[in-house]
Amino acid sequence: MNLVGCSNTVQVAIVGSGPSGFYAAEVLLRRRPDARVDMYDRLPTPFGLIRGGVAPDHPKIKQVSLVYDRIARSPGFAFLGNVEIGSMLTVEQLRSAYHIVILACGASADRRLGIAGEDTVGSHTATEFVGWYNGQPDYRDRVFDFSAERAVIIGQGNVAADVARILATPVEDLRRTDIAQHALDALAGSRIRDICLIGRRGPAQMKFTPTELKELAHIRDCAAIVASEDLDLSVACTGEISDPRGDEARKNVSLLRGFVAAVPPGACRRILFRFLETPARINGPGRVQSVTLIKNRMEGPPFGQVAVATEHTLDLPCELIFRSVGYRGVAVPGVSFDERTGTIPNRKGRCLIGHHPIRGVYVTGWIKRGPTGIIGTNRADSVETVESICEDLAGTPITFKPGAAALRDSLLTRGARIVSYGEWQKIDLAERSRGQPRGKPREKYTCVREMIEAIDASVP
Repeated sequence: MNLVGCSNTVQVAIVGSGPSGFYAAEVLLRRRPDARVDMYDRLPTPFGLIRGGVAPDHPKIKQVSLVYDRIARSPGFAFLGNVEIGSMLTVEQLRSAYHIVILACGASADRRLGIAGEDTVGSHTATEFVGWYNGQPDYRDRVFDFSAERAVIIGQGNVAADVARILATPVEDLRRTDIAQHALDALAGSRIRDICLIGRRGPAQMKFTPTELKELAHIRDCAAIVASEDLDLSVACTGEISDPRGDEARKNVSLLRGFVAAVPPGACRRILFRFLETPARINGPGRVQSVTLIKNRMEGPPFGQVAVATEHTLDLPCELIFRSVGYRGVAVPGVSFDERTGTIPNRKGRCLIGHHPIRGVYVTGWIKRGPTGIIGTNRADSVETVESICEDLAGTPITFKPGAAALRDSLLTRGARIVSYGEWQKIDLAERSRGQPRGKPREKYTCVREMIEAIDASVP
């Protein structure tokens, strides 16, 4: 690994190797041929949520990693995996070694419901489950009890759809994906028959994309079910789906009407859509036994409606709950953080202290704008940040900065085993080889130690 700094080189550190980090690297290397980009990630594996968040039955979405692989092979790019910013290196150390520091560390924490019983045994975040079935090292040891017949998912967005789909899909149909083997083994014994998707608003306000919603109706031996009365829309909801701004909502409602009309006979599992319900309390002495739901009504004009609680409640029996109500960023030591939004305060990507930008420190992706948009949204977001960087660099003399070379001793002192992009490729090759006998695209390593061992065991 070349860790040598050069004079007249713009030394750039990017913290995080997900889509926003790679798009920022791509634009920077194109706009500033004099730039050298070092990308840091706390795991030995790059690509962030493309590897650890995209569902295993969505291989086409994962193909975007081929774009990131091309960026990683660019002259002037280096990957430094297995290095955690905060514990191994501080932002201040990065600032001393680099002209530019870009924080692209995403939104890794879950929003909380803020209700009694939220942490009762049997109540999990969607992030835990998604990380577990994707073999993400942080979640490999999580345990989920699939012995009950009903699972409840609180939330009606795309992550909730992923959770429902993995719970509902026959294990035989998952075996040729890159799902973690421990997840396959556990799901093979699942007794879950009903999967309830709970939304606090109505069908016209669901956050599924139509593509994700449609998939829920095409799972083998599974019925997607909606009560016909739930599709008797109010005047305000009809106004929303009739408006050009309501294109996705209109498609979703149309799909739901199809679910009512086409329930397949003999389905052994059901996905049940429930609307206008807000969780008030998770019940159970020792472990989950039910969730108390408040019935809501919608009030307000089209696109300004809010869910208002009524006096009616009900207890829905269940022993397994997944909370999927959104993500939020985590504070980065040494940088301001807005607890309310879960983002780093910024102006067009320039990190702020109060109203003033921090010289040389920038932000992009979910930690910049919040967890919104799709993968491609990060490209425009990163372009805006890089535009700010280029404006700030324009006409500025480039004094010498050493880059990663100055940090190597500090990392070694802390016992860091830096993983280069070439070493990640060895992990990648080993995972593909492990998956081949099972007919899988790869069998992921689910702990860092195994990844390092795979590197060391590879032929030079």
